[in-house]
This record gives sequence, C-alpha cells and structure tokens, in this order.
Amino acid sequence: MIRVLFICHGNICRSPMAEFVCKDMVAKKGWSNKIYIASAATTTEEIGNPVHRGTVQKLAQYGISTKGKTARQVTKADYAEYDYLLCMENQNLRELKRILPSDPAHKIYRLLDFSNHPRDIADPWYTGNFDVSYDDILEGCEAFLRHIAPELS
Repeated sequence: MIRVLFICHGNICRSPMAEFVCKDMVAKKGWSNKIYIASAATTTEEIGNPVHRGTVQKLAQYGISTKGKTARQVTKADYAEYDYLLCMENQNLRELKRILPSDPAHKIYRLLDFSNHPRDIADPWYTGNFDVSYDDILEGCEAFLRHIAPELS
C-alpha cells in the first residue's frame, strides 16, 4: 500500500482539499485498497479545527465531503509512516524541515512538482480564491496519480 500525506500550513484549506480530492479520484479508479491518504499541518495554529468553510463549499460542488476531518500537525513519526509527504508550497517545505530535518528517502515534494508546470499552490486563506486552489490541487493530484500508477500495477 502506498501511503500519502498532504501538507499545508494549517490543515484546514489546501491539504484537506488535496486529501479529499485525491481520495475521490482514487475511489473512482478502484485503487482505495492500494493507497492510504491523509493530511496534516506544519503548524499548531488550527489543531482540532474543522476544514475551512471555503474548502467544504468548494468540494461540495463535486459531491465530496470532508465530514469528520479536523486539523492535526505533522509529527516525526509521519516520515516513517508515509511514502510521500506532499506540500502545497515552498514555505510548507521550509516549515516541514523544522519538524523533519532530513529526507534521506526522498519522500518530500510539492504536490505540483509532479505536474508539467511545477509551482506553489496559493493559500485560499489569504487569497480567498478556493477555485484556483481547487484547480491547482486537481492538476497536482492527477499528475501525482499518473506518477505512482506504475507502482500500483
């Protein structure tokens, strides 16, 4: 089983959006028994809080629920637990290095590093634009799943 952890600053906007979009895509491909997906924050700011209403509303447009998800912080143990730790932006990578100072197994990436146009995913907490974040996350999840597809055969 491939284990994937999506990571952003607070784990209420982008990383849960990526978690639930990817879970939906994986289910539709019939891979739910081959991939485990979760999300976490690099900070403690939102620990225990539910998913941001902007993410909830955006995903509801596609019939995707985030029910029961609350923010949690990445731990050192997550490095051993997950095969891929996928950050939303370079700032998340820097924050993650405080928690996980090294990446000897090369597990840490930005989500859009797997796309044809590697870049950061803007934080809708600041931009207010959940549509752009959703489009970028969808692009990243599609590219990531193409990347790992050979491992699932």
